[in-house]
Amino acid sequence: MPPKYIVVLGLLMSGLGKGAVTSSIIKMLDFYDLKVLPVKFDGYLNYDCGTMNPYRHGEVFVLNDKSEVDMDFGLYERFLNKDLTGNLSITGGKLFSKLVNKERKGGFLGEDVQIIPHLTNEIIENIESIYKKTNPDVLVIEVGGTIGDIENSYFIESMRQFATNRDVTFVCLTYVPALDVVGEQKTKPTQIGLRQLLQLGISPDIVICRSKASLEKKARDKIALFSNLSTDRVIDDSDDYTIYHLPVHFIDQGLDKVLLEDLGISRKINKAKLNEWNSINSKIKSPKGEVNVGIVGKYTGLKDSYASLREALIHSGAFNNVRVNIDWIESTDIEKKGQTDRLSKLNGIIVPGGFGKRGTEGMINAIAYARENKIPFLGLCLGMQMMTVEYARNVCGLDKANSSEMDPKAKHKVIDIIEWQKGIKTKGGTMRLGAYECLLAPNSNSYKAYSKKKITERHRHRYEFNNKYRKVLEKNGLVIAGINPKENLVEFIEWKDGFGVGTQAHPELKSRLESPAPLFISFVKEAINRSAGE
Repeated sequence: MPPKYIVVLGLLMSGLGKGAVTSSIIKMLDFYDLKVLPVKFDGYLNYDCGTMNPYRHGEVFVLNDKSEVDMDFGLYERFLNKDLTGNLSITGGKLFSKLVNKERKGGFLGEDVQIIPHLTNEIIENIESIYKKTNPDVLVIEVGGTIGDIENSYFIESMRQFATNRDVTFVCLTYVPALDVVGEQKTKPTQIGLRQLLQLGISPDIVICRSKASLEKKARDKIALFSNLSTDRVIDDSDDYTIYHLPVHFIDQGLDKVLLEDLGISRKINKAKLNEWNSINSKIKSPKGEVNVGIVGKYTGLKDSYASLREALIHSGAFNNVRVNIDWIESTDIEKKGQTDRLSKLNGIIVPGGFGKRGTEGMINAIAYARENKIPFLGLCLGMQMMTVEYARNVCGLDKANSSEMDPKAKHKVIDIIEWQKGIKTKGGTMRLGAYECLLAPNSNSYKAYSKKKITERHRHRYEFNNKYRKVLEKNGLVIAGINPKENLVEFIEWKDGFGVGTQAHPELKSRLESPAPLFISFVKEAINRSAGE
């Protein structure tokens, strides 16, 4: 079968959910047992996402191979239930770095290097290289940003060139607003956006319409008219449907058949796969119970900073047939206001990852409250580190114990910088990143969660549990539940009483709807038990 490509573009504004649409397309094709892989282009000139502020960009997603990539890769993995690799992430920074390095080495002798054709050729060669190395049935390319952005204009031009002699289907995501005063959906913004796209030499094969309510027939007909398409190629993507139901909603509208027709593929849907997906979705929509979990973090002002954590709770909630209600608690508020009344209403508490001193005392206070009141607790990365600090201070009597990240002059640095990190000067891609092995202690809660001794989880950190304090912490009852065998780093710690687990890893990054993270499954079970016992 010749190479098949789908390119997903966005009109009008960012934040419409191109990642969810791309993931849903991938999942639909996966229901047909096709080998599908995503490629994501981001126009920023950062080499990768590693040095970006989560308040601006959302979470940095980490892959097994140590790549720090856009959060949309989390969506791709969660829908495909497959581990992806960093070569599928193309950024402006990577493209320009490669082009400049090539020029410096004499790769363009005698030529003046330009956006067209040199950069656009580089993009096309990059995509073809990915296809040859991975050999998928279909490669789905998501173009970050919107039509009209300078940052992605050269990539869109390369897609126009790419499609001249290849089998490419263009999918365009737009927004259809409805003014409360008028009471009808307005298509004029989409008409203008489509005209702009056509001026760039690209005619969409499918238009997907994001809207608050279901797409009206009148709006669908008008968009079809202005995009030169039949109405069955104008697809509803309204807020009436949850993200995991979106592939099924698209199938209900016949989008799967339209895509297969355009790709020239004849396949029957795998009903067992589809039924399993629908079964899990039904538990998300209509669970038997609910629990209340507080996330005490320092970036709660932008929920996408903790996207994988939020989704892991949805996955483990569905597994346990409950809805997990999240109370987003800014850790600085605990420092200022205490928030004990708020914490007392929770069935479980999570302190997630992060960097820097701000809000860490609030995290420590929340952890102490969870330990003293036997509220199920989960500490992730920084959360595990602050769990160590809290225990050292309040149980072991190590006055003013801290992480050297927060207080370089602390008397008791129970969390300290990893030894091999001390000589590193650059910031990008230099942390302890990606998948690392861990050996779990028998009879620990962590071992019970995973049901095996050797596990692998993803990491993103520079600081570690200081083994100089291991004896005194263990002597006072802290359980060392997991060790990295190669570096002898403490990966999991636990409280002796109740359910309190901290891990240096980010198990939320590997959680998928069809295979939830084991540690989250156990945490939600404990939250259910606490809820039942109240």
